[in-house]
Amino acid sequence: MRSVLLAALGCAMLVTAPLHARSGAGSADTAIKAAVAQSSRPADAVALDASRHPAEVLAFLGLKPGMHAADIMTGSGYWAEIMAGVVGPKGKVHAYEPQQFYTAPDEVEKWNALTARRPDVDWQRYPFESFAAPANAFDFTIINLSYHDLYWQSEKYKIPRTDPDAFVKALFAATKPGGIVGIVDHVGGGMETRALVDKLHRIDPAVVKADFLRAGFVLEAQSPLLANPADDHSKLVFDPAIRGKTDQFVYLFRKPKR
Repeated sequence: MRSVLLAALGCAMLVTAPLHARSGAGSADTAIKAAVAQSSRPADAVALDASRHPAEVLAFLGLKPGMHAADIMTGSGYWAEIMAGVVGPKGKVHAYEPQQFYTAPDEVEKWNALTARRPDVDWQRYPFESFAAPANAFDFTIINLSYHDLYWQSEKYKIPRTDPDAFVKALFAATKPGGIVGIVDHVGGGMETRALVDKLHRIDPAVVKADFLRAGFVLEAQSPLLANPADDHSKLVFDPAIRGKTDQFVYLFRKPKR
């Protein structure tokens, strides 16, 4: 698995500057850097920048001012807040969070503070197992370290068995022709997908690729920006020895214009 992954990442080095990034890249890069530097961002979010490389990731994926963008499974709103600064008043960010999360009193307090801090973002809650959005709504979507959870099932968190194909099909319909979907996730492999996710919260990049290609997306580019060959793929991503330093893949999918 490791040799296959490293070979794939080597190939990825050849496609880390997709064609879409060349047009208007200067103004987009300026907007992205300014958004990351916003003084209003919480200190705990800024602390994650060193490992998440938000400016580089968003530049690679092609986020630009004026876009209608989605952050699915937004969690703390880390990406949504940065993206709102990038798209500006002519664009819009739609941040989706499953109804099953942020339900405890302290979490509700954090969620309310987040939505109050950025009223320019369209914050939405939805049932984890049945994501839906209007047709042709998004120019850009990011799912950060959460796509694998579509293969997860949890009685504790009231997460039923979910159909990843149904999710990606809904996302394909919600993406504008020519629109972008960026997936960042923890690299794993060596066992059945649901068992892998349940045990380690990792996913085989090949599974993600197959899911999106089956729905009609095209894999336009991939990047080694967040790769870490030193990561032990047998460890749970929450293990203190590797948390925040896992080997991650970055995929750029596009919905064909026709």
